[in-house]
Amino acid sequence: MERTIEEKVVASIEKDLRYISGIIKQKGREILSNYSITPPQFIALQWLFEEGDMTIGELSTKMYLAFSTTTDLIDRMERNNLVKRIRGEKDRRVVRIHLLSEGVRIIEEVIKKRQLYLNEVLQDFNDEEIILLQENLKKLHKNMKG
Repeated sequence: MERTIEEKVVASIEKDLRYISGIIKQKGREILSNYSITPPQFIALQWLFEEGDMTIGELSTKMYLAFSTTTDLIDRMERNNLVKRIRGEKDRRVVRIHLLSEGVRIIEEVIKKRQLYLNEVLQDFNDEEIILLQENLKKLHKNMKG
């Protein structure tokens, strides 16, 4: 089956996604300004919240940051009682980063505020449009992950 979508349409979709991403990032920063964490710390908390305990190396890879940068990030988060380093029982050289209750509280609050914002934005969408948007975003995400 031959695709009939013009390059202009694809360019428009890319532009809309770029603008949406920028707005989400800006809104996220506004929400974070009420908390004592930086955007990179929020991203680290999100990974730990969604994936569970991980090593600094694993977190560095997920965040596309240098190991040393992630170490500094974890140091600051540990001082603020958001995370804790835990040595492996079998191999003491393995250190995993564990999310503490204050980190969980912040991540849950921020995500809830982000969801409330999105809910406001979707007010003039009907139920069918919202479901279709969700399905298409999931498909796009799946295709992007490869």
